[in-house]
Amino acid sequence: MKKIAFLFFFTAFCFAQQPLLSLDKLWADEYTPERLKSIRSMKNGTHYTVLEERENNETALVQYEFKSPDQGVVLFSTKEDSKINSFSGYSFSNNEQKLLLETDPNQIYRRSKQALYWIYNLETKDLQKVANGKIQEPLFSPDGTKVAYVYRRNLFVKELESQNIIQLTFDGDYKTINGITDWVYEEEFGFVRAFDWSPDSSELVYMRFDESNVPIFSMDIYGNDTYQFPYQFRYPKAGKENAEVSLFRFTIETRKKDKIRFEGASPYYIPRIDYAKGANGLIIQTLNRHQNNLKVLRWNSQENTMKLLLEETDDAYVSIHDNLKFLDDGSFLWTSEKDGYNHIYHHDEKGKLIKQITRGQWEVTSLYDYNPKSKEIYYQSVEGSSTERGLYAIKLSRKAKRILQPTKGTNGATFSAGGMYYIHSYSDEKTPPVYTLYETKKNKPLYRILENESLPKTLETFNFSEREFSKININGESLNMWMIKPADFDPTKQYPVLMFQYSGPGSQQVANRWGDQRTLWHKSLANKGYIIACVDGRGTGFKGSAFKKVTYLNLVKYEALDQIAAAKKLGSLSFVDENRIGIWGWSFGGHMAAHCLLTGNDIFSFGIAVAPVTNWRFYDTIYTERFMRTPQENPEGYDLNSPLNYADQLKGKFLIIHGSGDDNVHVQNTMRMVEALIQADKQFEWMIYPDKNHGIYGGNTRKHLYSKMTNFILENL
Repeated sequence: MKKIAFLFFFTAFCFAQQPLLSLDKLWADEYTPERLKSIRSMKNGTHYTVLEERENNETALVQYEFKSPDQGVVLFSTKEDSKINSFSGYSFSNNEQKLLLETDPNQIYRRSKQALYWIYNLETKDLQKVANGKIQEPLFSPDGTKVAYVYRRNLFVKELESQNIIQLTFDGDYKTINGITDWVYEEEFGFVRAFDWSPDSSELVYMRFDESNVPIFSMDIYGNDTYQFPYQFRYPKAGKENAEVSLFRFTIETRKKDKIRFEGASPYYIPRIDYAKGANGLIIQTLNRHQNNLKVLRWNSQENTMKLLLEETDDAYVSIHDNLKFLDDGSFLWTSEKDGYNHIYHHDEKGKLIKQITRGQWEVTSLYDYNPKSKEIYYQSVEGSSTERGLYAIKLSRKAKRILQPTKGTNGATFSAGGMYYIHSYSDEKTPPVYTLYETKKNKPLYRILENESLPKTLETFNFSEREFSKININGESLNMWMIKPADFDPTKQYPVLMFQYSGPGSQQVANRWGDQRTLWHKSLANKGYIIACVDGRGTGFKGSAFKKVTYLNLVKYEALDQIAAAKKLGSLSFVDENRIGIWGWSFGGHMAAHCLLTGNDIFSFGIAVAPVTNWRFYDTIYTERFMRTPQENPEGYDLNSPLNYADQLKGKFLIIHGSGDDNVHVQNTMRMVEALIQADKQFEWMIYPDKNHGIYGGNTRKHLYSKMTNFILENL
């Protein structure tokens, strides 16, 4: 008995001595894997470039050969020129003889920034600034003789040989934008540069945003001065006016501009413009306000004609994507959900459907490239498992499909120009990112480029449990789930459960890939005596259009019902304490956490909502109306699914967190939730991070945020 007691004491002592995860190190990226940054294939198809951070704060752009990438050639390094201390991005001219280098960037919103840009001539080694001040979105002309860019909402062109600068627009101001997108386009259509060069470099086509009728949102920036600064920008909330968008063509030689005309009414949204490779003219995608009618048009600049290539309609909405690839014969590849799952289609140069290339009850998740020699299309899909990603090749004829990488874990690829080689990226729950060079035709591995072999060894010291992937059957659906148990899990004990989710349309949290910092935090919480679980309910992605779009017009309704039902089922497990089940989330997930805590108050005893939407009336037009239509058309959908209207139902412990400088989900959402809870005489905790945006980071902020959540969990769940 003494020996047994000693062994029990020794085991418990050893477990207690396991090192704890340091939030300082976690948010200093000490447990973050290395990744290849800015991988680009060069046009010869035999070389690729990577941006590398080296010792002594050196930044270098290095060219490697696909066939033997063990030694690289430095194309540019900050050691070579004292004018540049570091650079954060790069692009090539069309002939790859010039580099555009980005330095000293200042973030504006999620994707937009302004920075100093330099042009480096790889032949002459000459280095010159594009402009003296910080500019936005510079782009080489196809012939490499000019660079177009945006400065203070106006469009400029610099002629590199003469150093002459041409100003194309003069009306950029607080209500007019030229050449870059407004806030809502940037956030929801995912792009900033809103201009493109014609293939012969003679013309620029650009978008102009007239924001005159867009309401102004104001938020205080507290800073360090005596008075706060009222930061104002135009933000169209659901049901309000959007910017009026139009397209213009500017001819460099004549210095003239003319408006591009559409037949009938002007399009409400223009989510994409691009001079497509292999196409005669500008490809324009347009969308109606309900976002259920997408048109792909070709504008011929010489004939000034507009022709319809493709039209997609849906009872709910049509998703915007970048899976449009033109082939040398003018035909093109396109992905669509029109058969219920996202698949690849081949259309001729006039837009007529030739054939559907992929088919089945699974989805294509990325369309990578086309190899004209082998006539193969390379793509990523969830065939075999919606929580994993495989790589495939299929002939344009739809025959001879082959597996490049099986659907196990998460596989990605960067293909060389022409498709002779690809850099394979792989990760799963146990494996941090690994990058391997493959020869495509024989699918033969040639070289291991990067392997994070030391990271798993470092994390072993924490004795973390792995995420266990499974299914949970509720509400007539088989939903994907992962669970993290304590390292010393005892099935005879009962544990509190903390559920994490995001739940937004088309999203996915349950995926077999290497976890991020939040995953490590979840694992550290588990070792403090919790079970952490995550369920992807209805409305999430990669299980077909019907599963994703069932939430249309009622965001959060079915998603919340699924989380509540999942919590109830977890509570029935013998090792779960049904009286201690909590839920947390960020952004859409914050909305969900609040809504579930209030409407599922008999199940959830605890909730944390970070940067939550609390009423979709407060969020932007493009995102909200895509899933809800306008508040004028669908008032019940907005009001019945707002936690503001259920504040009196709070029973559990509740923590709300927001950044006061959140330009995306405004702190107004939290202020209204707080007021509703106060008037309902409910006690809760809340935290505002001054001047922090939707990501709530900077300096010590992330550590403070996760420390606060950790303490709240330990004290209340």
